[in-house]
Amino acid sequence: MLLRLFLMLLIAVPAQAETVTATRTIRANAIITDTDVVLSAVAVPNGYQRLADVVGQEARVVLYPGRPVLLDDIGPPALITRNQIVQVHFRGNGLEIVTEGRALERGAIGDLLRIMNLSSRATLFGQVQKDGTILVRQ
Repeated sequence: MLLRLFLMLLIAVPAQAETVTATRTIRANAIITDTDVVLSAVAVPNGYQRLADVVGQEARVVLYPGRPVLLDDIGPPALITRNQIVQVHFRGNGLEIVTEGRALERGAIGDLLRIMNLSSRATLFGQVQKDGTILVRQ
């Protein structure tokens, strides 16, 4: 009997879903702070439901006030900017080479970036590491 009553209460009370929305216009490449977003009582399928998931992330596109923050709209902050000189580590077949390169695009930890080796002018692809270096594997 108690189980039936409990199930009826669950069915009668709809779950409240909230979505994170922007409070002001946030430009692309800006870091989102806790004053930039609030929870609104609208359920959006591709939106964030927790403020903690959004605060500290970087806007990938312009976020407008009152609109929900979608999963593809934000990401981790970029460590590498375009044209920045970075340290490149090449590892392959038991060999490690460290040189300098120029980043040809922006990137965050784990992103695959195009870089240009400054000495050979060759274009390479490498993964951004936590310390801001680029790891090129063969």
